[in-house]
Amino acid sequence: MGRKTLDFFDFIGGITRLFLETVYWIFIPPIKKERTFQQAKIIGIDSLPIVTLIGLFTGMILALQTAYLMKKLSSEMYIASIVALSLTRELGPVLTSLIVAGRCGAAITAEIGTMTVTEQVEALKTLATNPVKYLVVPRFLALTFMLPILTVYADLVGIFGGYLISVNRLSIYPSMYIATTFETLVNKDIVTGLIKTVFFGMIIALVCCYEGLNVEGGAEGVGKSTTTSVVISFILIIVADCFFTALFYFFF
Repeated sequence: MGRKTLDFFDFIGGITRLFLETVYWIFIPPIKKERTFQQAKIIGIDSLPIVTLIGLFTGMILALQTAYLMKKLSSEMYIASIVALSLTRELGPVLTSLIVAGRCGAAITAEIGTMTVTEQVEALKTLATNPVKYLVVPRFLALTFMLPILTVYADLVGIFGGYLISVNRLSIYPSMYIATTFETLVNKDIVTGLIKTVFFGMIIALVCCYEGLNVEGGAEGVGKSTTTSVVISFILIIVADCFFTALFYFFF
């Protein structure tokens, strides 16, 4: 218990220190925009196919499950409202973040972890290059900016999936579905979901980079750190989502 407790506080302290160093190095020239754009492509554009797939089927499943109850209440017209609100406030941000954490977070930990065990990180220090600025900052910025964009895309695709099911299988008029969707959504619903994703992106970047920079034990250690980073990212995303949902519900 004592060792686990010490490891926990060591992890919290390490993540906090890495966050402060990252924020500091963001504003210190020279700024390597090319590396940030490269990571943005890997995290954002390369993730579009799987985000499209998950978003589309999530919207379709949500419409079908909602229709099961709405038909009993003769309230099929509210299916569009439920789909839109569920996606923009919760499912869109959380599912997109989990997908990115599993796909890109694991790759980040594996890449940096391999550099650590092969002493490439030490080589950067020898060449007077700060590893945090060179490795962490581009990934931190890319995740922080690209995750909200991916979430907006996932929300739109999910709403379109609900539209397909509602119009083709539930006999809801297209104009009614679209009108109900826009009448229900307000700026608060969209903004709260996007605020969450900014913090989710920070969590993924910091956890995965921290685990990569602290790999021990060669190839086996890289595998363990990769698994650990993904699991911790998942847990922290869910915990953060619960916190922000309660915060927005009670205070905004």
